Amino acid sequence: MTISRRIAFATLAAPLALGLAACGDSAEGELTSSEPIEQIAAPDGQAWTDMVQVTDADGYLMGNPDAPLKLIEYGSLTCGACANFAQTGADTLKEQYVSTGVVSFELRNQVHNAFDLTLAALVRCSAPESFHPLADQVWKNFDGVMGQMQGAQAQLANLADVPDEQRFVAIADAAGFLDFFAARGISRDQAAACLADTEEVMAIGERSEQQSEELGVDATPTFILNGRVLEERSWEDLEAVLQTAGARPAEG
Repeated sequence: MTISRRIAFATLAAPLALGLAACGDSAEGELTSSEPIEQIAAPDGQAWTDMVQVTDADGYLMGNPDAPLKLIEYGSLTCGACANFAQTGADTLKEQYVSTGVVSFELRNQVHNAFDLTLAALVRCSAPESFHPLADQVWKNFDGVMGQMQGAQAQLANLADVPDEQRFVAIADAAGFLDFFAARGISRDQAAACLADTEEVMAIGERSEQQSEELGVDATPTFILNGRVLEERSWEDLEAVLQTAGARPAEG
């Protein structure tokens, strides 16, 4: 049985973790030092941070697709360490580094549980440009979102009895996700329509499992820079790696 089907039929009885430690084991990697890389201008009238495209891996790449430094994050929307990164470093990464055209930032979901899978579907339930802001909203309101999820677990004890097309809608409704996203531009009807496409929702979990196995990603957040898995988890450490690789903050 694939991860998405295991998640879809789970009782959701297991308690959810709220800690800020990395959600899994550690990864390792090294990066050689490089000279500073000159900034790369965005196309006329555009900013790199406004440019988002969906990659072949179903990640959402922000910035210059030809950036010399390609940063990927595998993040779980129910992971406290990922929330901590979003709260302390994601804005700086985008505004000071992605904006220069030297660094691109691709966010990929790693799915840990049924709530996670439901959230991963909801942050996709609009234009690609909305993916990063919606994911950041989940992480920046992490305590409140997690609190509602904790309260929803008892309501979802008989989730396996719910028809497939209603299962993720039931999770979202019980956990308060429909109201949360409605306040951020995704109507309840729009969200329900996205979540009713059970095949597509479960495909997110299947891609997560396949990619995690192929790349050896067993913790979140995990960052990959130019194909190299890094051991750094915090923004402070990650920024040092980017600068070693030649990135510099935007001027002025």
